[in-house]
Amino acid sequence: MTDIVLIGLNHTTAPVELRECIAFTPEDTLVALDQLKQEPAIDEVLVYSTCNRVEILMATNDIPVAVDITKKFIASIHQIPLERFEGVLYHRENDDAVRHVFRVAASLDSMIVGEPQILGQIKTAYQTATQKKA
Repeated sequence: MTDIVLIGLNHTTAPVELRECIAFTPEDTLVALDQLKQEPAIDEVLVYSTCNRVEILMATNDIPVAVDITKKFIASIHQIPLERFEGVLYHRENDDAVRHVFRVAASLDSMIVGEPQILGQIKTAYQTATQKKA
């Protein structure tokens, strides 16, 4: 059975200095999609990174392995020790992950509730992942 898992950090869990270190550029996102999709435990992947959050949503056949791989990938691509940010990461599984993404897309989990940019950012992330067949 395929599960859905999301890991991320945002304005409520991490200070801006750390969010800036973990932020994915468009180029980082392409690398993440390519590399994470190659992992046997990860069937599909979506990455969205804004000024207030970084989240990676995955379809997986092994949640613990996918989460571990993704944490290590974040540390590696940003050249930051995992210990520096692991404590501020959250992860959601299955229905909770889907609900979380809907709350984010609806701007209910934003620093300013109702801000209009996040939905467009998630749409762009989805289009990028689709183009990369991630």
